[in-house]
Amino acid sequence: MNSSSVPSLPSTVPPVPGGPKLWLLRHGETAWSRSGQYTGLTDIPLTEIGQEQARSAQRALDGVDFDLVLTSPLQRAHLTATLAGFPQAVVEPNAVEWDYGDYEGIDSAVVRARNAGYLIWDDGVPNGESLAQVAARADLIVERVRGLERHDGAPANVLLVAHGHFLRILTARWLGLPATAGRHFVLGTAKVCTLGWDKKTPAVEQWGL
Repeated sequence: MNSSSVPSLPSTVPPVPGGPKLWLLRHGETAWSRSGQYTGLTDIPLTEIGQEQARSAQRALDGVDFDLVLTSPLQRAHLTATLAGFPQAVVEPNAVEWDYGDYEGIDSAVVRARNAGYLIWDDGVPNGESLAQVAARADLIVERVRGLERHDGAPANVLLVAHGHFLRILTARWLGLPATAGRHFVLGTAKVCTLGWDKKTPAVEQWGL
């Protein structure tokens, strides 16, 4: 059968839904994200550039009807949610950034200067959270999102506003990959991503808008 004789699906046939979609928004720039310092639980504000980045992120989210908007309780994420158009975002305590322990506030270049082979994905952080602990928090959010159902049966849309390392780890877990695979998902400040499905298979639908 040649391609011209293959029947097309009627336009009324919907795509096969895999389940809820999870939209990710990293917070805007802070002084420490600009300088390269590890910023875990230190509750620092957005810079003026970061605030403008957060406002600009709204364009990538226009037209999406969100059933739930979640935010990390840290102010850089909460304000990003507000400036992006979601002032009523629900605080999700599990969405805080990795607790970097002794490396909190330390320039990552300084850490590598002391240990040229250092990679946070392999070596972790002294006196902070283990990667497994961060992944466990991410798994709770994935479970919460996938359990969300709409009354009309359509897949739900959820937005999560949080932090760089945490969202990268969550992405790996959404895909069923080990948390260490988060190293492959580079995510800039105030960038938007969508985690969804290829039919029934968890997939990245768009990254870093």
